Amino acid sequence: MDQTTVAVGSDHAGPEFKDQLIAYLRQKGFAALDFGIPAGTERANYPDVARKVAEAVARGEAQFGILICGTGLGMAMVANKTPGVRAAPCVNEFMAEMARAHNDANVLALGVRVIGPGLAHAIVDRFLSVSFAGGRHAERLALFS
Repeated sequence: MDQTTVAVGSDHAGPEFKDQLIAYLRQKGFAALDFGIPAGTERANYPDVARKVAEAVARGEAQFGILICGTGLGMAMVANKTPGVRAAPCVNEFMAEMARAHNDANVLALGVRVIGPGLAHAIVDRFLSVSFAGGRHAERLALFS
């Protein structure tokens, strides 16, 4: 994969947010895989969507995943059950930076009822631009399993 691919999924809380974020990612030069539900869908079970995105990342179909629900919390909890996935719910740029630099997070969880699109873009930009620092952080990651 030459182009960085991001798997994106949402439950019923954020299909419009997801569609807008996918357009933003493509504008920035990323490839985006849509694992979300269509706008207007009344209900979706967030574990189903989180699992699909997490599995795409774990299989290497995407380097990163972005999950969108009301808070980002439930999606992150489900995604973290997938081996090889480290999902982090982030509400600001610093959390996104630390999730990548210190925890080598590969899935970002966003809450549409917590942040707006402008902040989401800033968080996504930071998450996708920061590299894992390695070193002592790699030693700690080894303790995860």
